[in-house]
Amino acid sequence: MALTVTVLNGAGLRGRCCRHNVLQPLLGSVLAEPTSKLYSSYRRPGSQPEKTPSWPKVDFNFKKGIDALKTQLSLLKKEAKDHLRGPEGRGFDQYLLQQTKVLWEFRSQEDINKWVVSSDVEIGGKSEVYLKLGRNNQAALLYGTLNTEVPRDGETKYSGYCSMRAKPPVGSFARKKYYDWSNFNSLHLRVRGDGRPWMVNIYTDPYFSHHKDDLYNYFMFTRGGPYWEEIRIPFSKFFLSSRGRVQDNQHPIWLDKVSTLGFTLGDKVNGPFQLEIDFIGLINDRAHTEEFAYEIYDRNTQI
Repeated sequence: MALTVTVLNGAGLRGRCCRHNVLQPLLGSVLAEPTSKLYSSYRRPGSQPEKTPSWPKVDFNFKKGIDALKTQLSLLKKEAKDHLRGPEGRGFDQYLLQQTKVLWEFRSQEDINKWVVSSDVEIGGKSEVYLKLGRNNQAALLYGTLNTEVPRDGETKYSGYCSMRAKPPVGSFARKKYYDWSNFNSLHLRVRGDGRPWMVNIYTDPYFSHHKDDLYNYFMFTRGGPYWEEIRIPFSKFFLSSRGRVQDNQHPIWLDKVSTLGFTLGDKVNGPFQLEIDFIGLINDRAHTEEFAYEIYDRNTQI
């Protein structure tokens, strides 16, 4: 019994994030805790840590576990077939000659469920953000109210943001997967905004550990009004920002290790906002040959 408890603890059953990485593929819907908590592990300054054990939230149902195992094995079988057939389950000729690709389009509630929204409420702020299908189920409508009032916790200095992020792809048995966009050079969006600037974020998981916190951004300025606009953003225009550390030099984006895409509003203007998104796609623009739009500085190691 002691050995069993040790193994489960080592698998991360008590941890909020690691627990799902190990046990969720086998237990599936057996876990009673909502998976939405995976997207934020922030705890407000001064608040007490959660002391409720996770054991009461887990229902070890043998039948549900077997059904979940069968589902994951079928997904693994499909992934193996697609891998033998070619990239993304297609032949190499189709993959290499492809010039356009639609990543996300919003036509049903299932398409909306592939995204998650968040705001400064997680740090005690007062902004509100919602995501739903637009008129005639032809677009996603991201709307809400931005509030820059700083929470009175004695530590937080800035507030006022709302964001929308795609759920990262997951393979069988909760394996982490990535998008491979190396065959394209531009991001293509059809949006209709209210004139506010939005930050387009690309999250990557590169090969080197010292780049694990890299985040690529581009400021998308919507013009407002009743008309749709198509925005084409070359990947060379994305600039690198560092989360929690100082970046010594810039480097191009890791297009073969993209984990997810997101949008963030934080223009420090209080009031309502809305952004409609028809689709998000990729383009291989042969006329655009620029690889990197920013200067690269080599660090002098002799100083």
